[in-house]
This record gives sequence, C-alpha cells and structure tokens, in this order.
Amino acid sequence: MSDLIAPADVDLPADGFALFPDRSVVALRVRGELKDLATVVDSLDGVEPVTVSSPDGLNILRHSTAHILAQAVQRVRPQANLGIGPPITDGFYYDFGVDEPFTPEDLKAIKKEMERIVREGQRFVRRVVTDDEARAELADEPFKLELIGLKGGSQEAAEGASVEVGAGELTIYDNVTRDGETAWKDLCRGPHVPSTRVAGNGWDLTRVAGAYWRGSEKNPQLQRIYGTAWPTKDELRAYQQRLEEAAKRDHRKLGKDLDLFSFPEEIGPGLSVFHPKGGIIRYEIERYMRESLLANGYQVVNTPHITKGDLFMTSGHLQWYADGMYPPMVLDEMVDADGHVSREGQEYYLKPMNCPFHNLIFRSRGRSYRELPLRLSEFGSVYRYEKSGTLAGLTRVRGMTQDDTHIYVTADQVKGELEHSLAFVLQTLRDYGLNDFYLELSTKEEGNPKFIGDDRLWDEATRTLREVAEGSGLELVPDPGGAAFYGPKISVQARDAIGRTWQMSTIQLDFNQPERFELEYTGPDGEKHRPVMIHRALFGSIERFFAILLEHYAGAFPVWLAPVQVVGIPVAEEYGPYLDEIVARLRAVGVRAEVDHSDDRMPKKIRTHTTQKVPLQLIAGEQDRSGGTVSFRFRDGSQTNGIPVDEAIDKIVAAISGRLLVNTAEDLV
Repeated sequence: MSDLIAPADVDLPADGFALFPDRSVVALRVRGELKDLATVVDSLDGVEPVTVSSPDGLNILRHSTAHILAQAVQRVRPQANLGIGPPITDGFYYDFGVDEPFTPEDLKAIKKEMERIVREGQRFVRRVVTDDEARAELADEPFKLELIGLKGGSQEAAEGASVEVGAGELTIYDNVTRDGETAWKDLCRGPHVPSTRVAGNGWDLTRVAGAYWRGSEKNPQLQRIYGTAWPTKDELRAYQQRLEEAAKRDHRKLGKDLDLFSFPEEIGPGLSVFHPKGGIIRYEIERYMRESLLANGYQVVNTPHITKGDLFMTSGHLQWYADGMYPPMVLDEMVDADGHVSREGQEYYLKPMNCPFHNLIFRSRGRSYRELPLRLSEFGSVYRYEKSGTLAGLTRVRGMTQDDTHIYVTADQVKGELEHSLAFVLQTLRDYGLNDFYLELSTKEEGNPKFIGDDRLWDEATRTLREVAEGSGLELVPDPGGAAFYGPKISVQARDAIGRTWQMSTIQLDFNQPERFELEYTGPDGEKHRPVMIHRALFGSIERFFAILLEHYAGAFPVWLAPVQVVGIPVAEEYGPYLDEIVARLRAVGVRAEVDHSDDRMPKKIRTHTTQKVPLQLIAGEQDRSGGTVSFRFRDGSQTNGIPVDEAIDKIVAAISGRLLVNTAEDLV
C-alpha cells in the first residue's frame, strides 16, 4: 500500500501535476515503471514521485535535454538524420548523420537554438503509434526506421537503443508549443520532463566525437554531440570544475608529461609500451600484489598467450564472446609436393581470458578435497579486439595484463572463500591508497540467451554473493543484467580523490565452467564431486589500475610507487660529491635515488623535479656538508633543514616501507 495522500482539493483519478504540485517532481513511478507527470492514475497504490535530483530524475532530465539538442541541430542543419540520444553518466549524447562534421561555429548556433527551445516552454507529449504509423511519420529518418524494425531486441540494436524502442508499445514524443503546434518529434520510450523549461537551469554542450552507427565499424560514421544537464546552475558549475580537475589529472596527459608510457603508431591502437619510469611503477604495483598473493595462500601459475580454438569452444567464449576476440590464425597445415593438403590446419586464438587455462591445470591430475580451496593466480597477458572508438588510453586497451585468480572450492567452502576474497581485495586496495568503496551486485537478465546454465544454480550463486556483500557492511547497489555469461558477480566500486567512481575488483561465482570442463575432486566419502569456481581479478588489468592510480594521485605517487623517490640537489657544484655519498647509501638499501649534476642553477633544478613530482628532494650546501646534515624539500614547497644524514635515511626508508604519501613536511614522520 502507498503512504501517499492526495491533496485535499484533488479527486482521483488525477494526473501527476495535480498530485505533486512541487516543481522538483518531474515524473511518476507507477508500480515500479517510470511514467510522465501527465499520466492519470485512479489509485495512489504503488505511485511515487520522481524528483529531478534523484538518479531516475537526472536521467529523465538529461534525456529530455538530448531531445532539445536534436531539435536544435535540425533547426541549424535541417538535413541531419537522427540517431540515438540516451542519458549517460553525468550527461547525455545524441548521434547525427550529417554530410560535414560539426564546426565550433555550428555548436555556437546549436546552443543558441537550444536556449530558444528552452524559453519556448515546449511540452513533451507522448503518443502511442503502430509500427506502420511510425514508419510513415519518420520516413526521412533512416536510422529511426532501422530501430523500428529491431523493436523488441533493443539490446542487440545498439548501445542506448532502449531509450528509443523496447519490447512494449512504440511511442513518439511531440514537442508542442504554447499555441498547440508540434514543433518537432522523435521516436522515444520516455518518460520526459513536462516542459523544455525544466531543462533550462543548468546544461552545456561539452564535445563532439565520431561514432559508428550501432557501434559497428561496418556502419556509417555519425557525429556525436555530448552534453551535460543538472537541476541547478550551481550543480552545473560544480561539475564543470570537476571536469577541469579531471583534465589536469588525465592519465594520458600525465603519462606524456612524466614520460611513463606511450602508444606507438607502429605497434597499433590500444597497445601500450611502458617507459623506464612507468615500468618501475608497474613493477612496484605487481611486486606488492605478488607478495600479498603468496602471503594469503595463492599459488602462482603461468600460461601461454595463444591456444587452439577448441579450448575456447569448451569454455563457451567462442559462442558468447567471439566479437571481443581477435580473429583466428590457421596454423599447422601440411601440404605435400603436389600441393595437396595432407593435414588440415587448426585455428589458434590469442587468449582473451585466462580461466580456461587454469581449468586445465586443475584437471591435469586427480584432486582431493584436502587441496581445496585451490587458489591459482597469474599475471596473464590477454588480448581483446575492442572497437577503435571505445579505446581510451590505458583504461580501455586491446592488450592487457590481468592479475587473474581462479579459486576452486567445495560447495560448503563457497561463502567463507567469498568472504576471504572480498576482505583480501578491500585490504589490498587500501594498501594502494584507495579507501572509499561501495559494492555492485551484477545479476542475470531473465530471458536473455547470453546467460548460460541452470536457473537454480544462478539463484543460489546470486543469493550467496548478496549475503557476502551485505555482510561486508558496505553499500550494495544492484546491477541487473550485468553478470558475466557464466555467473553473477560482486564488483568493488572505488571513489578516487576527486569523487569519481571506478569499477575495480570483481569476484564472480561460476558453477558452469567446472561443468563444461568436467572438473572433479575426490571428496571425504571417496566419491567424485564437482568443485565450484570463483573468478577474482583485483585490478581488472594492470594497465587500467595504473591509469586509475595515476589520476587518483595526479602523478604525485606515494614514495614507494614514485619512479624517482629521492633526488639530490647541490647548492653548488662542489657539494655534489657529498650528495653522491648519501645517495649511494640510499641505493644500497633499495631506494631509487639520484643526484642532479646538470649545469642548471639550483632554483631551476628544484622546479624541474617538482614538476616531475619527485616526492623528496635533498638539498645540501656548506652548512649541511660541515654538519653532516641534509635539507628536505617537499612537493608543496615546504622545507625541513639540518636533518642528520642517518636520521634522513631512516625517515626515507620508513616512508617507503610505510607506503606513505609525502607531499608536505608534516607528512614525513
């Protein structure tokens, strides 16, 4: 039953405008389904208001602003064809088929038209239409016509297509002026805000990019305009400030400025190389992870980069993941002297996943229940054919290294091992300096053939994961339909230093792979039993985790991760040998230290190494040399003078072993 009470002057049936006169309410939720405020209800049972600042309200606001953008584009470029315009995190986009790319002048004109449309206060009016009616009204919109033909399969139609068509009825939204004239219309499921005026408080256009229709490089390339929309101008300004800060922290820019990594054209898109400074950071990330794995009962394995295709047929990847794999190489074919094939070649694939290989290791000999849990871990290189338009620095690549673990357990060990894995994940992430988490539970979508296996096992796995997630005490957010094809998963979502959320570790429960590979162990009863498999990737990939840490710290890493931990800066050339002796002692205990013997003056040396975000600068002049001391200079410009050399070395070593983030004098305890 609903707790809502209709206003005293309102009789049912009534629409949302009458029930919720508060202008912050932009839509209704009726028995779980989002509806326009114009929807008439005859009962308050199951009716809830949707405010503009709620997650659903923000999506509605942003999708409505995308419609305003599309109308404005067709005013400026009448021949532009409409693609898809969904809401996305913090904003929206709309795709257009145009003869020429949008210019900065076009964007200015489009924004002016959007402002006019907002001031016009056009109403969003929903109409149910048949497929034939929609085709007649949208006869000049080839992309919309294609979506109509795909109605009911919007997930396969294109990413974001669910805002246009779905399994239910087909609808068009008219933008109606105060005079009752239809100014514009679009194929859309809705709902929308009541009027374009609602979208006028805080919006902006952010950038233009190319995008292939329905995400396929075989289709025409469209022009995608991105924008953002917020309930208030203050929220828009706060978002724009966050964007400015994010731009300063962009790992692609920092990677170039700090000489950490690059993507040479000669190698190919999405394939990175790490330079010496980036390589040492990566080494430290991996080294500490390996130490943690061994200390927590994991066993290290290693597998090839390539395999026969039959392995991925057994695992199910070729059936359900082939689009994300590199095409096969046909090898081992033998041809006789007459040109006849005496032995057929076999298809080999670059591996996109490590799990099938680990299954073979488990299956290589008989296993006893006494060996379980068996935790197999590998820093395994995998290759995925990501579409070129989705590549994004180190966060989305084609070649990556996963810190991949597969854990084999008995049925009664599942919950305990999941709890152990989640605790291990959270503690390790904290050790790298990430501390703000929530969890996401990804489940299957009923009726979607992507998800394989017995429903009973899925239900059991989902229930167990939910219990473990709730037991952690962290916030748990549902992610319906986001599971892997073989089982549900928990993912750890971490917030970085400027509040952005990154998906980090995933823990997936899998009853299907052990079945497909016929994995068995001998139980205490002497009988054969099927193990349960847990997939656990702490970083996702080393490359992506590197990028996240780089942006989280804005390149100013904790001392233990910094590529150069200490640099000595002599006040004058004659004090260089004194610093050389100190640096030699630091290097002897494993500190990455060097002395700047360049011809630059001391102030320029300080600026150079501050720009390179070196955490600790050791400065020495006559007073230091005479007194056996050294002066510390820190990233923020603060300085501590006259520290005895032995004490300085102890402080540096302690900062490294304690994994301290040292930016100021107060940070070096």
